[in-house]
Amino acid sequence: MANSVHQQSDTNSGASSSTSLLKDVGSPPHDSAITHVTGKSEFIDDRPVVKGELHCGLVYSPFARARLKLLDLAPALQIAGVECAITAADVAHNMWGGIFADQPIIAAGETHFVGEVVAVLGAQSKESLAQGLAAVVAQWEKLPDIRSIDEAVAQESFIGHLRTISRGDAQAALKSSPRTLAGVLKIEGADHFYLESQAAIVYPREDGQLEVHSSTQHPTETQHVVAKACGIPFSDVVCVAKRLGGGFGGKETQASPFAAYAALVAKRTGRAARIVLTKDEDMIITGKRNPFQIHYECGFDDSGKILALDAMLYSDGGAYADLSTAIMERALLHCDNAYFIPCARLRGQVCRTNFHPHTAFRGFGGPKGVAMIECIMEDIARVIGRDALDVRKLNCYGSGRDTTPYGQLVENNCLPELFETLEKKCDYRARRDEINQWNNDIKRNPHAHPRGLSMTAVKFGISFSTRFMNQGNALVNVHTDGTLQVSTGAVEMGQGVNSRIAALVAEQFGLPIAAVRIMPTSTEKNANTSPTAASAGTDLNGSAAVIACEKIKQRLAALACALRGIAQEHWPTKTAGLGTWPEISIANGAHAFTVLPCGLFDGANAGGAGSNTKNKTLVEFRNSMVVVSEPAQPEFKIDFAQLVREAYFNRTSVSDYGHYATAHLTFDKIKGQGRPFLYFTQGVAASEVELDPYTGEIKVLRVDMLMDVGRPVNHALDMGQVLGGFVQGMGWVTTEHLVYNDNGLLVSHSPSTYKIPSVQDTPRIFNVDFIENLGNTVNVRATKATGEPPLLLSISVWTAVRDAIASARSNVSSELIPLAIPATAERVLRGLSPEMFAQWDAPSIP
Repeated sequence: MANSVHQQSDTNSGASSSTSLLKDVGSPPHDSAITHVTGKSEFIDDRPVVKGELHCGLVYSPFARARLKLLDLAPALQIAGVECAITAADVAHNMWGGIFADQPIIAAGETHFVGEVVAVLGAQSKESLAQGLAAVVAQWEKLPDIRSIDEAVAQESFIGHLRTISRGDAQAALKSSPRTLAGVLKIEGADHFYLESQAAIVYPREDGQLEVHSSTQHPTETQHVVAKACGIPFSDVVCVAKRLGGGFGGKETQASPFAAYAALVAKRTGRAARIVLTKDEDMIITGKRNPFQIHYECGFDDSGKILALDAMLYSDGGAYADLSTAIMERALLHCDNAYFIPCARLRGQVCRTNFHPHTAFRGFGGPKGVAMIECIMEDIARVIGRDALDVRKLNCYGSGRDTTPYGQLVENNCLPELFETLEKKCDYRARRDEINQWNNDIKRNPHAHPRGLSMTAVKFGISFSTRFMNQGNALVNVHTDGTLQVSTGAVEMGQGVNSRIAALVAEQFGLPIAAVRIMPTSTEKNANTSPTAASAGTDLNGSAAVIACEKIKQRLAALACALRGIAQEHWPTKTAGLGTWPEISIANGAHAFTVLPCGLFDGANAGGAGSNTKNKTLVEFRNSMVVVSEPAQPEFKIDFAQLVREAYFNRTSVSDYGHYATAHLTFDKIKGQGRPFLYFTQGVAASEVELDPYTGEIKVLRVDMLMDVGRPVNHALDMGQVLGGFVQGMGWVTTEHLVYNDNGLLVSHSPSTYKIPSVQDTPRIFNVDFIENLGNTVNVRATKATGEPPLLLSISVWTAVRDAIASARSNVSSELIPLAIPATAERVLRGLSPEMFAQWDAPSIP
């Protein structure tokens, strides 16, 4: 069956009374689309090698935990072309971390995961570097290690404290519930598998300054880690991130030490230093999505309505904290997902093991909590003999049942409508009957392929759960030819944040998007920025850019009002050179006017700003013009670029800085109560799968998705995020299996052993629609983030696999089917034929 992507449908097809399906009315392309396909986009390793530049390589531990008994670098330094060797003794401040500074940049004495760096070499060529690394003499004493959550719990090897979010008395509610079920869900990690590995180049500048070009999602943190490692002030380091060849969270924190390695070599030698990991090195050294082990008990009534949930979440943080405690927090905050839970006790504990420190990954901890509750929904349905969709709809957030366990009101709630609309659009009921009949028929034919169908939801909170990180800044420079340069803290890593911000700025000034150039992210223009993460890149930085634009617009509007009453021969461009006419004053409200709003209110409120603007002087930026109008007067129009030139000759600033801080955030981390999120992005997806009973292969036959993305800035880019996020999530829940050997080394560290989705794995039929929703007025232009939420809808593929297995093998309708994530081919076969594997798994008799 041929693949298809259906991106929009008839507005009236299946739409509910208060929402309609959103059509793409035309979206400008990604700002790097042409340079990507022509091979002209510049990434870190595309930068030309400068004279004297050195290549950096790493010496790291081959064991999960070990003592370094001997490290002899002298033989390496004798290799021609090897210029220097850096160890922990050369690091001015050797501890770093995203939350807790508990990880050494370069380890000394004892190492705690395979890949922990103990030395850095700098060499003139890749060949001499390879020879130098091979010449290093290191002797190790292998030490006892911890490489499972169960071991960590038994030894109380923890990172941070136990976290709790609760509402009501969950224990009492469980005891009084008519029905209960309990289970353990094991969720393994996944590799980010970005196409551009960790990379950085550092250029020494005069007076001890360093210019760092890094493939990082967090230029500010990279700047700070480099400065501390080198023992210099933050102001002596500039970090630049032009674009990334993918990040997905893997470069939020973990890019920083690699930049520090190159910086230490550059500082020691006074020469440029480049570090670019191979895919193998990257996968071995860097952390993954945190593995989780979730123990839960749920109480419910005979209809399937949840009465209580008690869940204990353990995560594998790896050897150091990184962001694991924040990831656990988001997992707890998403255990409810789309469903009202009247009594809940949600607890979480991060475990310290001897794996690479795990880190941020698209969705952060959200997918873990969502997987748990969606698993519970399926199991409740099986226990009571109802369709799982009916159980989900019964428990869905709605009127009077719209407050989360942590106390946030679910505002702008589209979930009931999303369920109802997609149920009709994808013909769920008829397909469910067909699949049930198909599976009943194949029970008489063991060679047939069982099928499963499942519809899951997502309610993903948008904001960093740590309040101070919810801020952004932007610098907007308007040039006298009417074009603009915009600098923000957002990092372009393929998701299109540059194009979105450019569209917001262009809209503010009524200009074509081609007039706006987004500059490379640089800490000298935008300092103290948050990482581009949490799906908040456009929200934070785009809002800051709009604020800067509004400041500039106010000055330009005032000048336009003044020019209206002045003869053109007296305008600044005609008189300022010789000083024949006084400058125009625009201060102190000399001209009363109202600038018509752009964005959300264009068309809704602008032309009909009606009674609010009646009898007022109005200024509008549209179609590259600035238009001044007032009652009983002809319109005054001036070309935008001409107005900017008049402003320059009038010594009126056409540059400004905007700072944005997300409002309404009140979450108390100690109490586990409050409002951690500005809003929720919502969606539903129905997935149909077919299983091969001989190989365990999963074929995703069809996926139907319906997302609430507010009012998109760029429909096409949002569609790309939704499609890509879902497929990436499919890899996590099906094929992407991390395999480690007895020393703790990741052995699936290349494309030949680690299976990410390919075009052959994408759904045979892939229908995606957006609903129109203008209700998210708390965010810029009524948009909603699309970076992470769609990934969580891929859980519908996993629950569909569980449905297929249960339908294929169960003679008892209420039998529950345990299935870990990822549902690999082996696990599918074990689910379909557990008795076959039982004989192989049984201990052999001597």
